[in-house]
Order: sequence, then C-alpha cells, then structure tokens
Amino acid sequence: MGILIVDDNKANLFVIENILKRAGYADYLSFTSAQDLFTYLQNERQVNNDKQADMILMDIMMPEMDGIEACRQLQQVPHLKDIPVIFVTALEDSNKVVEALDAGGIDYVTKPINKTELLARIRVALRLKYEKDWHIEQEEKIRNELELSMKVQTSLLSEPIYRDNLLLKASYLPAYKLAGDMYYWHKINDHRYAAIQLDMMGHGISASLVCMFISSVLRDSISTFADPEYVIQELNLWMNSLNRKNQQIPYYFTAIYFVLDTKEKTLEYVNAGHPTGFALINQTELIEMPSNTCAVGFFEDINIKKNVVSYSDSIQIVLCTDGVEETIEKTESNEFDYIKRLASSFWKDSENKEPIDYLLTKKQQVNADDDMCVVLIQAK
Repeated sequence: MGILIVDDNKANLFVIENILKRAGYADYLSFTSAQDLFTYLQNERQVNNDKQADMILMDIMMPEMDGIEACRQLQQVPHLKDIPVIFVTALEDSNKVVEALDAGGIDYVTKPINKTELLARIRVALRLKYEKDWHIEQEEKIRNELELSMKVQTSLLSEPIYRDNLLLKASYLPAYKLAGDMYYWHKINDHRYAAIQLDMMGHGISASLVCMFISSVLRDSISTFADPEYVIQELNLWMNSLNRKNQQIPYYFTAIYFVLDTKEKTLEYVNAGHPTGFALINQTELIEMPSNTCAVGFFEDINIKKNVVSYSDSIQIVLCTDGVEETIEKTESNEFDYIKRLASSFWKDSENKEPIDYLLTKKQQVNADDDMCVVLIQAK
C-alpha cells in the first residue's frame, strides 16, 4: 500500500509528493483529512485483507480530527497499530510534539520540510517496518508449527475405553501448547491392558519432542513384551542412548507403568520416581503405589522390581503428575490426604466426568503453571 500522506494543506501535499517522486518512491497516496485516511484504510482492508500501509506521514494541525487523535485511533485498531507514523508539523511547541509521540508516532519532521532529513527518517521508518513485518511472519509460522505439533502430540494419546467391566480415561491439560506429560494404554489381549503415565523433565518444545520419541519406543517395547520390568528397562536404555548423543541437556522422566489383568485380577506396576499413585481395592482398601525405582534416564543401570496388587471384586487406580500435586499443595495443607480422601470414594458418573474435576476446581485448573495429567482406571 506504500506511503500515505495526510495534510489539509494541498501545497504541503504537493511538496511532499515531489520529494517522494524524485527519491524513487512511486507508491504513495495523499489525503486532505484524517477521516479520508480511515475511509481508505477500511475499504483497502476489504480488498486486500489485512495488508498494511508501509508508513503514514501525518500533519498534526488539521480541522475536525488532528493528527494526534488520528494516531491514537490507529493504535486502537489491531491491524493498523503497527503502521509507523511520522508527524509533519510547523509547531515549535515541544509539549505538543511529545504528545504526538506519546500517541504512537515514531518520529517527526518540522516545516519547512528539509528534503534530506525527511528522506532519512522515511528510510529508518521503512526499515523498522520491514523488520517488524518479518518478525510477525516468523511468529505466525512458529504459531502454525506449534499448532501442528500440538495436534501430532495429542494424536499419540490414547482414546478412552468404556466397557461394562472396564474404564480407562484421562484428563490432559498442558501448561503451554506442548507438554512433557503423556499417557498411553495398550490392549494386550481381551483381559490384559498395559498403561503408562509419564512426566518428562521440563516443558514446551524440547520436552514434548523427547516425549514423542519415548512414545514411539514405548509402543515397540510393549508390543515385544509388556512386562513392567522389561518396558522400564527398555525405556531407560533408550533415554541413556539419547543423553549420550546430547551432552548439553540430559533428559529424564518419571513414570508409572502397569499391566492390569482383569481375569487374574492382578495389577503389576513399576513406579519410576513418579508421584504416588493410589489403588482402591474392592471399594474398601486404599493402597499407595509409591516410587520403587529412580526416574528413567538418570543412570545407565537401574534396579527395577515390579510390585503386584491383587483384588477380588474391583479396583480403581488414580495417577497424577506432579503439576496436579503442586496445584493441590497451594490450597491444601496436606495434598496426599486430599488425594486419599477423594480416591477413597468410588467415583460415580466417571464416564461423563473428567478425572481431574474430582481433584481440582476449574479455577485451580486454569491458574496452574505446570502441565497436568490425571489417569483413572476402573475394573470390576
């Protein structure tokens, strides 16, 4: 859209137009009022979407709407506020010039116009505009890539399972678009399911990329042999292999991985440095599932030993990442007592209610500054 010139004095417009033309600026338009400028910008947006002018040369003293008020109004319009405005004024009042700059102008020149000075200030303004436009384009590309990455990461999460005697579902709330938390479950056969909840070190892009890498390794490992000791050992080997290639930032994650057998009515699990899980047995006995090995990726060799829990009638398993615990800790004197109290009640309407809603209010969920994930499994 080039350079837009606004001045109620046609003689001034003629002078500026000639300066621009002789300097090689052929793309410019002149307006005798701020209202004409806004009418043009509105019509131009409808034709060229949100394409902006490169810059505006604006007189301060104009009837009806002066340049300062026009600049203020430009700042209120999202697609216009980044257009650089250079004021052209005959005023010698420094307070008025300061007011104009405070209104959003980036520079000013005084009348009578000095050709060399005007062109120099135009070059600076255009350079800043082009740099800002480049950054806006790059930010838009990054946003689009983050959106795509988020969709890819979310697609790796397991869909809920609703059966007459089995329920597996999760609540997943990233603090940012990409998260380091992950959950996954896999049907081994008609009565055996493997499941994991893990929390990768850190947040954002790097944590999510490592998380997606581990997700691929996890699927291969479970397909080979779903035993908890074997799977955690395989994940540890791959994490150490990754860390050897990346000496700057060693990655690790905490996790609870288990195999639930609804026929034998057993739960075999390994807790690798993860927050304590809870299993409600036969709706009466609450069993803790504390960490029984170190986090995955800390050491090349780790001592892994699975625990086995048996039940006769039903079992309900609740797993949380540390983001949930930390949020609870801010409002509860003892977060473990709070989780136990909630886990001790056999949750009703669990198919229609999100697992995290049993533990945190909507306000707590919105105000959290860490990734949060709650996994709920019920078998009976």
